[in-house]
Amino acid sequence: MLQATIQGFESKGFSKEQGENLLTKSVEIAHEAREMFLKQHPDQSTPLRPILVAASIGSYGAYLADGSEYSGDYGEAGTLEFLKDFHRRRLQVLAEARPDLIAFETIPNKLEAQAYVELLEECNINIPSWFSFNSKDGVNVVSGDSLIECAKIANECAKVGAVGINCTPPRFIHSLILSIRKVTDKPILIYPNSGERYDAERKEWVESTGVSDGDFVSYVSEWCKDGAALIGGCCRTTPNTIRAISRSLNQYYPAP
Repeated sequence: MLQATIQGFESKGFSKEQGENLLTKSVEIAHEAREMFLKQHPDQSTPLRPILVAASIGSYGAYLADGSEYSGDYGEAGTLEFLKDFHRRRLQVLAEARPDLIAFETIPNKLEAQAYVELLEECNINIPSWFSFNSKDGVNVVSGDSLIECAKIANECAKVGAVGINCTPPRFIHSLILSIRKVTDKPILIYPNSGERYDAERKEWVESTGVSDGDFVSYVSEWCKDGAALIGGCCRTTPNTIRAISRSLNQYYPAP
């Protein structure tokens, strides 16, 4: 539900109430899916390795669907109060649906990270959250803002339980983990994309510009050694990618 927003639903003819209900339903469906899975595989959720439901909050740029989540350039809309107003009700609705986590994903700039931190406090959200940024150079977030400064914002918020990177080519992850480690002791999560390039004008991913599942998974042990605690896959990764990551993690962290 990364790109689902109340404003987006309204632009397609839904009422505000219908849009809010759809957001709530997304969390309910995830809870139902977990229950169905655990009925078939009751041994797959343990106190040390629980299966959790995360409600996703994507950036303002994801709502625009013009590729600006990969640039962080919001033009005149790039003010703190505008971003807080845009995200506020969606955050409240998703929190009321009682997910286990709230995932603030593909954060492209420092300003939006600050908006999220202030909303968590102002809305008195007590559900654990994570902040995940994206990068296209292995040093900064996609807007050009310093990743270290962005990670500091997340680190200073007690309501943020983990900090990391998503929707970023695998080749950049090593240096980004090391940067984040300089400013936080919180768990670091990473879920890169396939490494393919997104064409904002054509609104599609450019095929054959990424890495294979085998190459992707070959990074996993390195990321673990770098300090990543949570590892997954983002855009253009597949169920096979996730299965391979799981196998690799089980070898690196054998079940107790």
